[in-house]
Amino acid sequence: MSDTLSEQLAIAARTLARLGLTTAFGHVSARSHDSILITPAADLATVHADDLIRLRTNADDLPRGAPAEARVHLAIYRARPDVHAISRAQPPAAAAAAAAAAVGSLPLLHGQAAWLGESIPIHRSAHLLRTPALAVDAANTLGNQGALLLRGNGAVTVGPTPGIATARMTILAAACQTWLSASASGTTTPLTDDEIASWSAVADELLPRLWAHLEQAGQHPRCG
Repeated sequence: MSDTLSEQLAIAARTLARLGLTTAFGHVSARSHDSILITPAADLATVHADDLIRLRTNADDLPRGAPAEARVHLAIYRARPDVHAISRAQPPAAAAAAAAAAVGSLPLLHGQAAWLGESIPIHRSAHLLRTPALAVDAANTLGNQGALLLRGNGAVTVGPTPGIATARMTILAAACQTWLSASASGTTTPLTDDEIASWSAVADELLPRLWAHLEQAGQHPRCG
């Protein structure tokens, strides 16, 4: 893996932290061929490229220092050849939205939410994803979408790069807050299939612009 990818991963991790989408917990990973790099079990605000941990995508055991939920990263990579980066965080509105939604997915209420997929599935188990079986269950719930809400346990977003996976996490946070606010008013108007398709068509153009804006927050690590 290139130093460039390592630095992209570190910047994405620090961005998540500085945008308030993680606390002491959260991780970002990226893969290249049959290996992945993942952030350590540490405060993402302080992560440098040389702090990253390498493991094989077919690994059965996790190396020392890797987050215990690295297993869900491995399960998603094994199930999704199109995914090359994963963001794991705890948007403040995610827990409330996942708990309040009456069905198995969160409706899309604003255009950018269509960049997460056709829907936002909700994984109903609140267990920590620390075993291969639980991780595979979560990967199956994600399916072919770009984001997954974990009831009582934050969220996962995926993408072709660490930056796009992280940009999707900010969109997921906004989608949860929008749904909660609209639901409190008593009225929600989900996007139509045609509206979702029209927004999805410009995702490759506009998601990189969003990430270019967001990454300014993570360019420089905090001292200490």
